Amino acid sequence: MVKRIPTADPATLTARQLVQQLGDGVLSAEQATNACLARIESMEPAIHAWAHYDGQQALMQAKEADRRRARGLPLGPLHGVPIGLKDIIDARGMPTENGTALDAGKRPLEDATLVQRLRNAGAVILGKTVTSELAYFHPGPTTNPHDTARTPGGSSSGSAAAVASGMVPFTVGTQTNGSVIRPAAFCGVVGYKPSFGAVPRTGVLSAAQSLDQVGFFARSIDDVALAAAVMGPDGRDEGCNLNPGPLLDTALSAPPVTPDIAMVHTPFSERLEPATVEGFSELIEMLGSHGVETALPEVFGRGAGWLATIMASEMTRNLGHYAERDPEQVSDVFKSLMTQGQAIPAVDYLAARDMQPVLLEALEPLFERFDAIITPAAPGEAPADLSTTGDPIFCTLWTLCGLPTITLPLLTGVNGLPVGVQLVGAHGQDARLLRTARWLMTQCTSDEENET
Repeated sequence: MVKRIPTADPATLTARQLVQQLGDGVLSAEQATNACLARIESMEPAIHAWAHYDGQQALMQAKEADRRRARGLPLGPLHGVPIGLKDIIDARGMPTENGTALDAGKRPLEDATLVQRLRNAGAVILGKTVTSELAYFHPGPTTNPHDTARTPGGSSSGSAAAVASGMVPFTVGTQTNGSVIRPAAFCGVVGYKPSFGAVPRTGVLSAAQSLDQVGFFARSIDDVALAAAVMGPDGRDEGCNLNPGPLLDTALSAPPVTPDIAMVHTPFSERLEPATVEGFSELIEMLGSHGVETALPEVFGRGAGWLATIMASEMTRNLGHYAERDPEQVSDVFKSLMTQGQAIPAVDYLAARDMQPVLLEALEPLFERFDAIITPAAPGEAPADLSTTGDPIFCTLWTLCGLPTITLPLLTGVNGLPVGVQLVGAHGQDARLLRTARWLMTQCTSDEENET
């Protein structure tokens, strides 16, 4: 028998490519995991993407995955793929420290539901990626792999940086405002936040239950679709009520007709960097008659304030005990949020919650006409400042509405760093959004090849 050899460093492959090579016998799960661990050992001293990783435990999982394959047992869609989890997501056998010294050494007794789903799909859990403090704005030690003097974004900073630096093909994060889309944009990877209600949050730190959503980071749209397809309600998270259905087949298919995309001008467009404005103008020109510029209804101008009200109120209720237990162990920015939340009247919180379905309904005419909305994921390149996680404003409205969003690394800024392009879909229409995103990536890739 001719011995098959890998065609590339396994650490450079996407999750779907790994699945293919593992299935073909080109690679073993142990080899793939060792490649990722070697990459971590090489890159981690500069990137600081991991709060915890355990090579021995990861290799035990990988060897078991190889044994299952050798015995002809059923295999899942992510069988043998190494992944990382944001360190606010419980995984048995690993600490969950939530980015705060107050949870140092905390070890959950069971997996979060989404982790169990990923294990059932065959994933190998490498470890926990760095989060900002309690999934809010105070950054951890992670740097941006494209320029270590720049922020990777947050709060899912380690999840984005681990994928961007090639340490792992796939990670999980969370978003309460812009914590998946923004770091993915700054680090130049694909970031996907499914519709609110699509991924169970049981076993995930509850920051603001009306806004918290789980998301995925990878090097391809196919990879995030693979993960989303194994999610769905668990009967324990009351906010999770959407079944994925035939998400994967639709997401990986070609659109039946050329998608129509709306470029919306948000109330925050003055925050965009000039290079971002120029890049989006070129995108709209490329789309031709299938790209239409439009403005959001005036009511969306108040959306950022409503999200801030909900987030401060709910985070104070859910996480205020950290500041009460030991004020010296939490950041000033977190204490400021707690003070803000305590001062919000119940009537203002309830009024803000009432506006979520109103805004969602106001977008229905757009989604009846267009397959997706296209908008910046962030103002531009990652700021050259490790004390900030960057501006989440271009994620705020879509998080408030619970809409599915995906950012694609399609543009570059004046310093040659990535600038994310965000697509937004109708609630519950995740498969259609992913299909449109794959089509747009193909169009942009084809244009680049033609230019060369």
